[in-house]
Amino acid sequence: MKKDNKYSRRSFIQKTAAGAAVISVAGIAGSCAVKSDKEEKMPTRILGKTGLEISILSFGGGSQFLRNKDGEWEKILHRALKAGINFYDTAPSYTLSQFHMNDVKGIGSSEERYGAVLSEYRNKVILSTKIEGRDVEQAKKGVEESLKKLKTDYLDILMLHSIEPTDEVAAIEKGVYREMVKMKEAGMARFIGFSSMDSAERSRDLLEALDWDVALLAMNATQYGDFARVALPVAVRKNVGVIAMKVMRNLVGKKATAQELFEYAWTQEGVASAVVGHYGKDPIDENIKIAMQYGRDGNTASVDRSELESRLAEFAGPHALVWARPGYRDGGLIV
Repeated sequence: MKKDNKYSRRSFIQKTAAGAAVISVAGIAGSCAVKSDKEEKMPTRILGKTGLEISILSFGGGSQFLRNKDGEWEKILHRALKAGINFYDTAPSYTLSQFHMNDVKGIGSSEERYGAVLSEYRNKVILSTKIEGRDVEQAKKGVEESLKKLKTDYLDILMLHSIEPTDEVAAIEKGVYREMVKMKEAGMARFIGFSSMDSAERSRDLLEALDWDVALLAMNATQYGDFARVALPVAVRKNVGVIAMKVMRNLVGKKATAQELFEYAWTQEGVASAVVGHYGKDPIDENIKIAMQYGRDGNTASVDRSELESRLAEFAGPHALVWARPGYRDGGLIV
């Protein structure tokens, strides 16, 4: 993109609903082609210091979403939009080739799939993608490519992908973090953050040292990774918006229901939303129903957190959680 686009990005953000503190889900259902006799409303929460009003159920664009073939993934996205899901997370590495899905034909990039559908509803959705590596020049090039694929002039949230134990806070601060701040100042991204499923300790260190807006952290009832105890309290103290991931991966049906797993995440202090990838119509319908009913009409979460942790403790490790296995990287090789 041309350099003079930086001013247009800032101007666009300031003059549209995307520049406001809150992106509401209220207009999404009405803007979709498919109508319903009964209006659906998704519960929302404020995403920390960003002020964004985010649906408690978010949409992940990783491997599960990519399993949907052409003609099906479009329906899944429209179903999410109609239900009021307004946060959509993706990454440049979420591709059919990266996940070795040779049997799935059609648009092979999650970002391109999002661009094909979500661009029509751009001022009603919160778009998030990621920087894959730690090289500054590659980061700048990668974000420009992401903007093209997503068919947008700006990102709501730009994250540094997959914080690992080997990451050094000082190196990130002097390198890619500094560039992310520049992108935010230029209007390419409204907010910045990072994702991690591999190191709660390094996530804590980054939260303590740098000024992040959002953190996408792995949290589920097995307590694997210990993010809720180690990293989450720092995010809460610094008012960093937190989205939980890996909430139910490999756990549904193994001594736990989807409702229990969602409620475990939603009842964590500071967690605004749970992001889940969806393959097929039935799972997204079930998850939407659970989210719609959560906290409505005086209902409160029924989950016994301690009991659920004890029940699922045996699954806390690579033997049960595919994403915990050596060699697995979010958006990378599935082993």
